[in-house]
Amino acid sequence: MGAVPVEMGAKVAELDRVGYLFGVKIAASMSPVFHGTVFRELGLNWEQFRLDSADIPQFLQLIKDTKCFGASVTMPNKMTIMEHLDEMTEECREVGACNTIYFRERDGKRIICGTNTDVVGVRESFYQNVADPDGVFHDRPGMVVGGGGAARSAVYALWKWMRATKIYLVNRDKSEVDAVIRDCKARGYGDTLVHVSTAEQAEQLEAPGAIVACVPDFPPNSPEEKTARAVIETFLNKEKKGSMLEMCYNPTPFTELGGIAERAGWQVILGTEAMIWQGFEQEKFWTGIEVRDLPVSKGKEVIAARLEQSKL
Repeated sequence: MGAVPVEMGAKVAELDRVGYLFGVKIAASMSPVFHGTVFRELGLNWEQFRLDSADIPQFLQLIKDTKCFGASVTMPNKMTIMEHLDEMTEECREVGACNTIYFRERDGKRIICGTNTDVVGVRESFYQNVADPDGVFHDRPGMVVGGGGAARSAVYALWKWMRATKIYLVNRDKSEVDAVIRDCKARGYGDTLVHVSTAEQAEQLEAPGAIVACVPDFPPNSPEEKTARAVIETFLNKEKKGSMLEMCYNPTPFTELGGIAERAGWQVILGTEAMIWQGFEQEKFWTGIEVRDLPVSKGKEVIAARLEQSKL
């Protein structure tokens, strides 16, 4: 149960350090190739393996190995892993989700620490790609589409760093929105959240400057999905435009919603940008090397090459 999966066994023996991508439906994830590229550029004999699983006990057994440098944690494990952490960063605690495991020493023991680098991925996607944040999204409303873990990270980034005056929440499921607002209020930053549930309501509101879309790339089918899409399009069609980060990049970052936003005159930032910048933040925790000293251009190049392949 706690052993390294058979297909990894021989390879692990050849490596100095190993890590995992722990989640389900991760076959298409670019995380291992991204981190592998960074490790090679740094001259490290390290590798990240996919662990397609929601088996927390198995995962905890695997990461006990002192060879393990840490892990990327994805759905459905981001919240369930939290009760097993010995320490967590402010971002992890405030968002209520962990996407990165790393280790520290405390009283001579190796302890499991958790953080949330998704929030940095959202923040840096905008600041690295928007030439004039003051003119585009600072001191304007922000908007988040969705109600899951990624949406919570986006809310936190907009509130903490991006100077959003208020944050509109748009989602097909009201109960998910209610849960986000309740949890954010409990953590002290929910008062600026506004559930926008109809196109008529959206008509009356100021246009957002930064939108983060955190939903899969499926056409709207149910009445609730069609209503949510109408709300989004009402905001996109307002006279004042901004930038939209389309977090969905699997199987392709070129989504239907991204196309609608682009045609409406918005700057669309691909979800692979968030993956890249949260990935560099993970590297900082694992290697101890500051992001400015990491091989940023090489990491971006390998993802750009993958994007070109996805267009073929």
